[in-house]
Amino acid sequence: MLVRDAMSTVVLTIGPAHTLRQAARLMSARRIGAAVVFDPDTSVLGILTERDILNSVGAGQDPDRETAQSHTTTDVVFAAPEWTLDEAASAMTGGGFRHLIVLDGEGPVGVVSVRDIIRCLVPARSPASALPV
Repeated sequence: MLVRDAMSTVVLTIGPAHTLRQAARLMSARRIGAAVVFDPDTSVLGILTERDILNSVGAGQDPDRETAQSHTTTDVVFAAPEWTLDEAASAMTGGGFRHLIVLDGEGPVGVVSVRDIIRCLVPARSPASALPV
């Protein structure tokens, strides 16, 4: 199975000036764990994750004053839609992260997460069948 089969194609893109609270609200409303941060002035893509926001709040920083730019990872590993899920999982494991921005050509076409990969690789079971017996 390929990344294109597992990725979310609706990508939340925010600007570097968004506050962490704004980013958290948008991510929460969409039930996603990461947002692509795009700076149109520099054409730099980065990623802001729920963990980045949690670390900031845990450090006592004000989510209404802290910006996405201050907490965005710009040293990003990008995936291609034609990568296998094994390649994506290997990149995540090797880099210690849970999301990959998927690029095709010039821009992002999706985001693939550990949850997306697991959903594709593990057969769906009813909640009752997942309980220990």
